[in-house]
Amino acid sequence: MDSWNGADGWMAVTPDVSGTVLEARNLQKLFGDFPAVEDVSFDLRRGECLGLLGPNGAGKTSTIRMVYGFSPMTSGTLRIFGQDMRDHWRAIKHGIGVCQQENNLDPDLTVLQNLEIFASYFNIPHKEAARRAVDLLEFMGLEHRGGSTVTELSGGMMRRVVIARALINRPELLILDEPTTGLDPQSRHQVWDRLESLRAEGLSILLTTHYMDEAARLCDRLVIIDHGKILVQGHPADLVKEHVGRDVVEVRDPGEEIRGLVRDLGLRHEDLERRMIIYGSEEDRLFDRFTPLMCGGSCQLRTATLEDVFLVLTGRELRE
Repeated sequence: MDSWNGADGWMAVTPDVSGTVLEARNLQKLFGDFPAVEDVSFDLRRGECLGLLGPNGAGKTSTIRMVYGFSPMTSGTLRIFGQDMRDHWRAIKHGIGVCQQENNLDPDLTVLQNLEIFASYFNIPHKEAARRAVDLLEFMGLEHRGGSTVTELSGGMMRRVVIARALINRPELLILDEPTTGLDPQSRHQVWDRLESLRAEGLSILLTTHYMDEAARLCDRLVIIDHGKILVQGHPADLVKEHVGRDVVEVRDPGEEIRGLVRDLGLRHEDLERRMIIYGSEEDRLFDRFTPLMCGGSCQLRTATLEDVFLVLTGRELRE
């Protein structure tokens, strides 16, 4: 199928030659008196995947809905493809593809018809729309399902169709709101493979997800949001190193000996009563100090992950 680099006129707007696809500055979104998003600023570079992470209600979806023009900003500035969203939103939307959380396909249409009719919203001629739809279904591994109705598809197939639909206008910016929620591991990996191919060919991606392994695999940079505000930004590996270190020791039912050692060494840790999580850098030599023998078999030694960062920064309380 065609390259995804925009070389044959996919752009509906003049690209920003600076290499920045999206500039968000001091975004605010109020619902009544409630600040869903407060003073959020970030950039998305061309050919980059930027991830927005945060607990439920943190402001991720409210932020991206402002980015693709579904929800107006209360205040702040938003420039996409070098143009101001307030003044050029109609043209900007032609260069954006959106995959929302819901599988909002038309159940009365076939898979192919869902893509073709969606293409008409971008004034794509029917013959060209049909060609693009066939190419996209092949790209997403669904070429044998064009004539199927949506209700005949599995959840993983539906998500791939929604992503294919978001690509029908050949966007320069693809926005994905939790694209693999509820999918089985095989379906998730299929979606990841396709997204990695798109990013490798220059497509810019803005992604929200609750899966830390997804964020670590796909994203070049991350923005972690909570209570509508940015907590940190950076490369996944850099955030892990900065906020939790390299190594982690989890201890079940820690005794006073271990608690005392952790205090004496001044190690970063979380004491959860029945479980203690200890974080350390290479210099802390956690795996030498907290051996399974010392812990009586209650130690789990592992490498620090992005999930550790997320929990340290946003807490472990359940969110509704």
